Amino acid sequence: MKLLMIYCSDFAYNPTIHTLEEFPEIKESKKYTDALVAFIHGELIDENEPKGIENKLLKNIKWAAKKNNTRNIILHSFAHLAETKASPLFTKGIFDKVEDRLKNADYECNQTPFGHFLDLDLQAPGVSQARIFKSF
Repeated sequence: MKLLMIYCSDFAYNPTIHTLEEFPEIKESKKYTDALVAFIHGELIDENEPKGIENKLLKNIKWAAKKNNTRNIILHSFAHLAETKASPLFTKGIFDKVEDRLKNADYECNQTPFGHFLDLDLQAPGVSQARIFKSF
């Protein structure tokens, strides 16, 4: 899995193109403040160890959120960080499990529309730990 986390003082998205028919089409735009946005790329090899990947993803997100003093998390599928891709259903399943676990730990967690291209608007301060990349 590849994980790029960016702390954003402001983050917004607008769905533009629905790309995966197996997921519902979303047309609603959303805006968030004070959020850690996790750009996540599930790799094909991740499908061999789903629980381990889920735990590592959760641990890294919680660590970065703490470093940036936020409990607001946005999960965003960004399948452009590695050469291979996990299946969309596998990746979405991981997103849903991590979202549930974060909410159970008193984090606010949302997902951008899965299976869509989005217009993104973000403001990210130039401070230490506001941009973190992990590969696991």
